[in-house]
Amino acid sequence: MDALLVANQLAPYVTAAVGAYGTAALTRAADAGADATVSLGQRILQRLRGREESREGIDEAVQDLAAAPEDEDFQAALRAQIKRALLADAELTAEIARLLPVGGTSFIASGQGAVAVQHNSGIISTGSDTTIQR
Repeated sequence: MDALLVANQLAPYVTAAVGAYGTAALTRAADAGADATVSLGQRILQRLRGREESREGIDEAVQDLAAAPEDEDFQAALRAQIKRALLADAELTAEIARLLPVGGTSFIASGQGAVAVQHNSGIISTGSDTTIQR
């Protein structure tokens, strides 16, 4: 299992969880009310934190990202911590890879006003002051 590939695949899920819950994503149990992306991100974070050697780096990166969820540098720093943890533990990499969706196309939208669709034949509006004329 390629740790770098897995890290890149799971980073959007973890970022979505941190965007939704901030630092509470570190300790909060998977929320039944959360969408699938956020819920998976929470489970991945919990599993990554289960590795003692990685916990501090993951926690610090999550705290930074929670303070500025749109900051690409903090997103990259969290991805780097995830990669470090996965490169150090092939078993963890395989375990987390099994959590990721298999086959097909997946779409992840995270952040305020984010939208992810495969096909849309209508209007998608996330603005609070939008006028749509027909």
